[in-house]
Amino acid sequence: MPVKIPNNLPAIELLKKENIFVMSDLRANAQDIRPMRVLILNLMPIKISTETDFVRLLSNNPLQVEVEFLRLDTHTPKNTPEEHLELFYKGFSDIKENFYDGMIITGAPVEMLKFEEVTYWDEITMIFDWARKHVTSTLYICWASQAALYRFYGVDKTPLEQKLFGVFKHTVTEKKDPLFRGFDDEFFIPHSRHTTILKKDLENKEGVSILSESQDAGVAIVSSRGGREFYLTGHSEYAPLTLHEEYVRDLERGLAVNVPHNYYADNNPDNSPLVRWTGHANLLFNNWLNYFVYQETPFDLKDVEHLDEIKNPN
Repeated sequence: MPVKIPNNLPAIELLKKENIFVMSDLRANAQDIRPMRVLILNLMPIKISTETDFVRLLSNNPLQVEVEFLRLDTHTPKNTPEEHLELFYKGFSDIKENFYDGMIITGAPVEMLKFEEVTYWDEITMIFDWARKHVTSTLYICWASQAALYRFYGVDKTPLEQKLFGVFKHTVTEKKDPLFRGFDDEFFIPHSRHTTILKKDLENKEGVSILSESQDAGVAIVSSRGGREFYLTGHSEYAPLTLHEEYVRDLERGLAVNVPHNYYADNNPDNSPLVRWTGHANLLFNNWLNYFVYQETPFDLKDVEHLDEIKNPN
């Protein structure tokens, strides 16, 4: 089935060129299907690229998915035209009474700040709290995963000696978790960050499970509340050239940056990237949509507010 996205979103034409089936509002509204409603809070600076990355992954499944994009009311992005935001994004005040099957909250370029120093910290923590009552299952990505673990469980991030940058091998800690059905024993995830979450800081948190780790990248995927929240420290959604573009951008800025680990063929930046993560990325998002969104969401979305009580009556 296709993913339903707003009319004229730039991602439509980009994904059609990749032979990915997307559908505009006008056509989807003519179908008698209740789509899965997924809200994406896009905190990344290059919003059009991020939109395309997530729509690409959400489209590769048998469910019809209706995507809405959310922006912060208290922060104005510098790298996205205001016209684009006005056309395709809603503010929190526009959607706060709504309920959603799934939600994705992206990373943000504020990693080196303390959480409370982020100018929109009050608004984003309000959205984190809101999601617990208005969304069946939420994916927190990169910085958002750190921020949510800090908000809900008091787990702080830890600075790394050097930037974790490249494509890293991972293993599954909880092989029976439905999120990993169909996964191989080893799989790859891109990472690009200066901070991390330490395993020891998570191990004694009630209701928190470490699902995947990497010898080099550390804790990779964490869950809580029985799959109603997932915390992904890496970027499975990245397009093949995203790390290359970041590497070139940092070099042009005169920054001291290492060649992305395990990314270019023969680890030579003159060669093309060797893409080895997209198969498992598609499987990860498909499993999330199927097992933790579609199969868990109530018939009446308004019942999401009471889903914890319905699932755990005692």
